Amino acid sequence: MGEKAVRTEDAAAGDKMGAEMRRIDSLNIEAGKVSTYDGFHQAKHSWKTTLSLAIQSVGVVYGDIGTSPLYVYSSTFPNGIKEKDDILGVLSIIIYTIFFVPMLKYVFIVLQANDNGEGGTFAMYSLICRHAKVSLIPNNQPEDTELSNYKLDTPSSELKRSQAIKKKLETSRLAQYVLFVITITGTSMVIGDGVLTPCISVLSAVSGLQQSGIKSLDQSAIVWISVAILILLFVVQQFGTDKVGFTFAPIILLWFLFLTGIGIYNLIKYDITVLKAFNPWYIVKYFQRNGKAAWISLGGAVLCITGTEAMFADLGHFSVRAIQVSFTFFTFPTILFAYLGQSAYLTKNPGDVATTFYASIPKPLYWPTFVVAVLAAIIASQALITGTFSIIAQSLGMGCFPRVKIVHTSEKNQGQVYIPEINYMLMIACVLITFFFRTTEQIGNAYGIAVVSVMCITTCMITLIMLVIWKTSIFLIAIFFLVFISIEGLYLSSVLFKFVEGGYLPLFFAAVLMVIMATWHYVHKQSYMFEVKNKVSTEYVKQLALNPDVHRIPGMGFLYSDLVQGVPPIFSHFVSNIPSVHSVVVIVTIKPLPVSKVLPEERFVFRQLEPKEYRMFRCVARYGYNDLVEGPGEFEQMLVDNLKEFIRHKHVMSEGSSKNSYEEEIQFIQEAMDKGVVYLMGEAQVVAEEKSSWFKKIVINYFYDFLRKNSRQSGKIMSIPRSKLLMVGMTYDI
Repeated sequence: MGEKAVRTEDAAAGDKMGAEMRRIDSLNIEAGKVSTYDGFHQAKHSWKTTLSLAIQSVGVVYGDIGTSPLYVYSSTFPNGIKEKDDILGVLSIIIYTIFFVPMLKYVFIVLQANDNGEGGTFAMYSLICRHAKVSLIPNNQPEDTELSNYKLDTPSSELKRSQAIKKKLETSRLAQYVLFVITITGTSMVIGDGVLTPCISVLSAVSGLQQSGIKSLDQSAIVWISVAILILLFVVQQFGTDKVGFTFAPIILLWFLFLTGIGIYNLIKYDITVLKAFNPWYIVKYFQRNGKAAWISLGGAVLCITGTEAMFADLGHFSVRAIQVSFTFFTFPTILFAYLGQSAYLTKNPGDVATTFYASIPKPLYWPTFVVAVLAAIIASQALITGTFSIIAQSLGMGCFPRVKIVHTSEKNQGQVYIPEINYMLMIACVLITFFFRTTEQIGNAYGIAVVSVMCITTCMITLIMLVIWKTSIFLIAIFFLVFISIEGLYLSSVLFKFVEGGYLPLFFAAVLMVIMATWHYVHKQSYMFEVKNKVSTEYVKQLALNPDVHRIPGMGFLYSDLVQGVPPIFSHFVSNIPSVHSVVVIVTIKPLPVSKVLPEERFVFRQLEPKEYRMFRCVARYGYNDLVEGPGEFEQMLVDNLKEFIRHKHVMSEGSSKNSYEEEIQFIQEAMDKGVVYLMGEAQVVAEEKSSWFKKIVINYFYDFLRKNSRQSGKIMSIPRSKLLMVGMTYDI
């Protein structure tokens, strides 16, 4: 493994930066030099490569926004169309909403806030955490501080403002909690989006059967067919989300071609004068005519930008330039033609507004379009389901979600995961929603709140990134914030008006998920603080080495702990219960870092504890939020290889050390591994202190305990064979 990952503090003492660091209880100072370079996203691609990525992105990223024409007009005019000019007013709203939010805000601004090519709410939060110490868990090490300083800033008024805001964030506990709550709120809303997208997309697509002339099909039959498709969609997730999504990606391209062709046909055949809607004055006249009713209708019109957040969340598969090209020159004009064509059709057939999409299809193309629409709806749903799995995996890595089993379904793409428990919970939720709501209008009321809430949160977080990281002019920041928070705030007020008509659903989902995430993260943090306060002293380890009652047994022991510095209290608990210690002990910490990925050669850092002849080591294994923790066999080999490299360099840099001495040490490590590795894990029973308030006791002793008992144990999460696992219980009073 790489030399950088295993150099000792003494070896790095010659570094200029290392010389300025005082020695504290931490690990290798080179550990901070985690690569944040992502060649795929940072490198400048040729236009040929960019165009190739842009074509691929159409089939993966735009399924949700591409299927919006199935239900936008029916959701905007649930009570029918009163005047022809209302069609032009709503069309103008749709045109400028798509232009300002997906095009201007996301494609040209938000995409720039990627975290080394990764997008989404957690990516923005990790980006902020990397530039300011706002994480609620105090596991920062001197090594990690270099992540905040990988480029020098030239003095400027913007830099001074940035430093002032950064200092305020780092010193204000309230600001840190607010930022964390905003992050989990956005995350919860995206998960809620993942529940609602399959429902509304599939139900809208299947409802086309009612236009086919099959008279025996009523709404109940449509619901049952939709439920059957949804169940099938979730059942096939276990075979690999990448296979489901990428294999059928060309269908989305075909779907967009259908939208464009049908849109142009209807535009020419029925009323080409709807192009007047490009004049925004029709929006003003629409509000003047309809007043409150126009404001309420915004809750349906906003569905034209569903899936916009997917452009940012799915950025990791492509590049910023590819998304910009594909949306600007393909997706944007395509969906505009779809809405223009539907508007032209409605000017002559206003009574068909409830079934606008299917009613406007030329008869020879009806069945081909229906088949492609259903497949496109399934693929659009697939993208959101996959995104939900990825978000849960990121939440798990940051200590914000109960332990669940994560199955990696793709060797090529690490971001493709499958979570059985979440998959079947989503399936049950989708089936229940489809049964109880039955129509796209009802589900659309709920869908709008989830979509707009995430957009508002993204606007706030991008504003903070502009202030702290980008150091943008305050004038430009003010324009960005005021323009987009005004647009999204207006839409949010409209969708919230339909709270009792289904709008409560995403808020209920978000509230439940937030309570789960906040509770789990709070107890995780308090458990970490308990370990910090009760960590074993170095004197205890020295006395242990001299204690004849403690036996050394052959083999290697991996003692797991979240503690990044010092010896965790679970170690003394192990020794008191089982008075024996393996011939080599490695205290292992799996530490998530606020970066998307950590290179394998930079993953492990070590320190040897005193006395050296006791052969006890501290190891921190660093992972980004999109990294995968290797299986037991691969992890053991990687750790031991890096440990031997650490010993070799340490002896080489030590004066008077002979080659034979460290070779014997390395041989001893290898023999210990050959005799078997045992995973030592503590299963902490967390309880509230007696003096705690009744509320805290309920949260920890009952709610958290319920979550813990119904989540997977650490050993099962890591797929450790039972023959290698030794667990000891311990009570944490917090």
